[in-house]
Amino acid sequence: MRTTIKKVFWAWEFEKEEVWLNEMAAKGLCLVSVGFCRYEFEDCQPGEYGIRIELLEHKPNHPESVKYLEFLEGTGAEQVGSWMKWVYFRKKKADGAFELFSDNPTRIKHLSRVMHLLLVLGLLNLLVGAYNLVLCFAWDSALSAIGTVNIILGIFAMVGYAKLRKKRSRLKEEQQLFE
Repeated sequence: MRTTIKKVFWAWEFEKEEVWLNEMAAKGLCLVSVGFCRYEFEDCQPGEYGIRIELLEHKPNHPESVKYLEFLEGTGAEQVGSWMKWVYFRKKKADGAFELFSDNPTRIKHLSRVMHLLLVLGLLNLLVGAYNLVLCFAWDSALSAIGTVNIILGIFAMVGYAKLRKKRSRLKEEQQLFE
């Protein structure tokens, strides 16, 4: 039986999203498809699968991404779906541990990709929001609501960026201790 759940996670909450997806798998609901804030599950044995999420450097159909995805399939991981550059994987727990980021440098690289996304989205929303607010006051337009939403989204993205930057700094410090 298929079950669809709509749930919102911010881009910087990808680890929280991954924990939730693994909790669902532990309950016997296995991820089979993803979309924008939409997750489809099928019944499976509780705890049968482990789920991982990654923001790729390129879109999933890019030649470099295709090679990487084929490599992961060779390890027993299965691509469940993707949304933009976000890719969702599952792997049977019986096949062994499932980690995409085995060391701090790969974790740092992934965090940097997510941070770059948030920085671009945050700055873009702040600029568009400010532009819409200026137009609103200059032309007595109704763009103030849109501008306000853009500003709020921009602020949220920048807060997420700051959280990930702090986490990345801790990982870098940790890495330097071991070098």
